[in-house]
Amino acid sequence: MQFIRQIGGLATLLMLTAGCSNNAPAPAEKTNAAQSAPSPQSRIERGKYMVTVGGCNDCHTPKKIGPNGPEPDMTKELSGNPATDRLAPVPAGLIAPDKYLTVVNNHLGAWVGPWGVSFAMNLTSDKATGLGSWTEEMFVTALRSGKHQGTGRPILPPMPWYWYRNMTDEDLKSIFAYLQSLPPINNPIPDPLPPDKIPR
Repeated sequence: MQFIRQIGGLATLLMLTAGCSNNAPAPAEKTNAAQSAPSPQSRIERGKYMVTVGGCNDCHTPKKIGPNGPEPDMTKELSGNPATDRLAPVPAGLIAPDKYLTVVNNHLGAWVGPWGVSFAMNLTSDKATGLGSWTEEMFVTALRSGKHQGTGRPILPPMPWYWYRNMTDEDLKSIFAYLQSLPPINNPIPDPLPPDKIPR
């Protein structure tokens, strides 16, 4: 019985240690090029599954009020924060570099924090306002590096790119294939705002 308690205590300690680790995971290794590529349709289906379970609709799909409260408006799937939505003023002193507090709009698409204001991007295939002009390589590099289009400005919170970078190349390519299969929705997303431009 003493042995079982010691093993149970050790298992609990290991789980707590793993759960408390604050190290960001390392990027996933690239897949072997010799592996056979899946069919375009199976890649899209895999991407849809990953987008769904990955919670992409939580921020990138506008919300509507349903019978149980806010829910994703799938007629605007992954079109980003609505361009017509205006941010409410944020009281002075509520957000500062030493206060890690966030404010979010009703669509969960505009986030205000110590970094300023970030807006959930349009992920549809629209060439002017979405990912329609992106290449697969740009998308994969963006999620590996945390840089917009792979080389631009930093991808800001709350986008958890540092977790998604651990996906395999095939996973990321499947997500991109699914996003490119979505109908284009023209919804221009503003650039992020620096902290001194937070609406007051």
